[in-house]
Amino acid sequence: MRAIVQQAFGGPEVLTMGEAERPTPLPTEILVRVKAIGVNPVEAIIRSGAFPLHGQPPFILGWDVSGVVEHVVPGTSRFKEGDEVFGMPLFPRAAGAYAEYVAAPSRHFARKPAALSHAQAAAIPLAGLTAWQSLVEVAQVGPGQRVLIHAGGGGVGHLAIQIAKAHGAYVITTASAPKHDFLRGLGADEVIDYRAVDFEDAVSGVDTVLELIGGDYADRSLRTLRPGGLLVTAIARSDTALAARTREAGFRFAGVSVEPDYVGLEAMAALADKGLLHPHVHKTLPLTEAPKAHELIESGHVTGKVILEP
Repeated sequence: MRAIVQQAFGGPEVLTMGEAERPTPLPTEILVRVKAIGVNPVEAIIRSGAFPLHGQPPFILGWDVSGVVEHVVPGTSRFKEGDEVFGMPLFPRAAGAYAEYVAAPSRHFARKPAALSHAQAAAIPLAGLTAWQSLVEVAQVGPGQRVLIHAGGGGVGHLAIQIAKAHGAYVITTASAPKHDFLRGLGADEVIDYRAVDFEDAVSGVDTVLELIGGDYADRSLRTLRPGGLLVTAIARSDTALAARTREAGFRFAGVSVEPDYVGLEAMAALADKGLLHPHVHKTLPLTEAPKAHELIESGHVTGKVILEP
């Protein structure tokens, strides 16, 4: 099969098209013919060598996939050949999604939402599960709650806004001014231009903050929380000093590492089919242009997700 095989750490130019052996599914697994691949910021970090999650090259990056079931190992009952599925298989272990085929456990996939294209479906898994597990499972957001979501125009942020709104929350988000109309269209009740004002001076009485940026954003966000409010971070999840400062200040702390979960995928698929979740595809590129996809991701100017298609 064709795949983007990375032979060395470095810039986007190390992502080159090559040939790889088609994966053979093991018991409990399915083989998926990939139709679309979501590109995530973590993949650019791994590619650079700054976060050598896969060890030394060569390897194939990627987790977010949407495609068609090509083969089902006997004894695996969730899907049949020809089913359209999407998922984030094996994370954080290598799934090799920048390729024409992926083999992984069937329970790491869900049926693709009928209302979405493969490109739109591939925009959901890693970003959507990060938002779902943070807001629904950890924070248990619901009606009457005020939620602050940072980086609302990003892959996680734009889905988090819609998930929080679908659960009845009042949603405040931070973003640059050009993205404000887009985010209001997704349901954001308030949009703060972080370039014009300090968000911590503009927001207060928040029940939950979803922090997706890093740096000093987590500490600054504490000023926006109500007493006993919750700081959820997908960036500083292992920062024990931050956790201690948060608790000492009278707030709760939760660090989230996204996990494969077909239950969350099915729930988001249901929202999509009801018209309550609209993943935004910033740009779709052929798989051969994986380097350009990484350049876009690293530019910091992407709204939603960049998608590759074999």
